[in-house]
Amino acid sequence: MKNRDGRANQAHQVWTEEEARPRRKWHRETFACAFSGHVVPAAGVAELRPEDSGLGIDLPDGRRFARCVRCDAWVQTTRPAKPERHHLPPLDRLEIPKRGRRLRDVLILRLIAIDRGIHSVIFGIIAAALILLEVNLGSLDRGARDLVDRLTGAATDTGPAGSRSFLVRELQSFLHLQKHALLILAVTAVAYCVVEGVEAVGLWLEKRWAEYLTAIATAGFLPFEIHELIKRVTWLRITALVVNVAILVWLVWKKRLFGVRGGTASLEDDEEFDRAALFGPPGRAPSSASSGP
Repeated sequence: MKNRDGRANQAHQVWTEEEARPRRKWHRETFACAFSGHVVPAAGVAELRPEDSGLGIDLPDGRRFARCVRCDAWVQTTRPAKPERHHLPPLDRLEIPKRGRRLRDVLILRLIAIDRGIHSVIFGIIAAALILLEVNLGSLDRGARDLVDRLTGAATDTGPAGSRSFLVRELQSFLHLQKHALLILAVTAVAYCVVEGVEAVGLWLEKRWAEYLTAIATAGFLPFEIHELIKRVTWLRITALVVNVAILVWLVWKKRLFGVRGGTASLEDDEEFDRAALFGPPGRAPSSASSGP
């Protein structure tokens, strides 16, 4: 009996650890509600009907439990003094925020938007530096020429020096920098800053045109990245190329751009859950009399 009871207690302990305390998982719906707040339509109506029991329940003591239609959490509240409407709308007309795969896609779009926003800021800084350099190019050119003359004279008087010759070469390359080249670089940096900024804003707002713009711009920039990678292989260039290719493939495949996988029409019709089964009233188990042998 002791061994049998001991085995039973051990089995109960194992069940308690593995079943009662399941492994934690990250839920994107909970993450979204933590920043945006719960979406509880049952909290704003005057009266809850029996068919609304999947979305809200009124207790005899005046409390109301309303279900978040995004993360499925039940929020304790009370009946509103100024209700938004008398009853909840039918489930097929109930406004439900993005959840599941759709919410995952939105979060990925936000990450891409942040990436494009960082690129826009970097290109903006580069453009400002190039414009400032062009404006002050005349005075910098005169100062560089004077410095080259002094260093060249010092090297002739005291003998050649490696550090001086290196500095002279760098200054001479700066002197050969043409003004129109700076202008072209500045205009290019401004153009990339604007394009990346527009992509970031459009993707953050989940605009379809921004997805197309990002895909086209990313594909157009890939040949230059490959060319730079062929000239010199660095981990930064490899990472940038891999990230941009992944973004391009994800946008075309997951967002069904350019007619891939049925295009926009197929994307709009792709709802991954049954509203009645998810938000409808709890079903009743079939009785033994009606089930039959």
